[in-house]
Amino acid sequence: MAFENAKLLFELQNAKEDLLLAYDQTIEALSYGLDLRDKETEGHSQRVTELTVKIAEKFRIRGEKLRYVKWGALLHDIGKLGVSDSILLKPGPLTEEEWEIMRKHPEYGYNMLKKVDFLLPALEIPLYHHEKWDGSGYPKGLKGDEIPLPARIFAVVDVWDALTNERPYRPPWSKEKALEYIISQSGKHFDPEVVKVFLEVIKEYL
Repeated sequence: MAFENAKLLFELQNAKEDLLLAYDQTIEALSYGLDLRDKETEGHSQRVTELTVKIAEKFRIRGEKLRYVKWGALLHDIGKLGVSDSILLKPGPLTEEEWEIMRKHPEYGYNMLKKVDFLLPALEIPLYHHEKWDGSGYPKGLKGDEIPLPARIFAVVDVWDALTNERPYRPPWSKEKALEYIISQSGKHFDPEVVKVFLEVIKEYL
């Protein structure tokens, strides 16, 4: 009986690992598809996910919670599926009306993903990654520690990657200029403690 129970437990554990692997592969494939829609940001999701996970580990986020951070980072811009190509792929600055639509993408993403039960713990990044430490972000205008830590981490990484890679409306910034900007936004856009850890981790990429 003990042997059979141990065998059953082992099989259940293997089945769980197989299921999680399938989830990982499905989410990575979906993330890749989202990047392909916007040729200018191809590879963005993988880059920001890798760096976000490294910083999250510095904050002692481990195990299942770290997996949710990874999934949230990969799916952070899924709400842009609800934004028309004429706005998403516009080669120049957006009008205020277009920005109003673009700013809805975190809520679009949340409303899509909340229907998938296993993803619910991963929704902090898709919903809150455009919130700002000083409360001037969107969609909820959260401030300081009201913003979940994974979203505070991701916010720094997302801006770093956007600045240091080419966009239709501007060339990439130098890493030195981007770092200066990140530091200047500590306590404004970004959590100062997250900026501190980011600066430690980013040394590996310089």
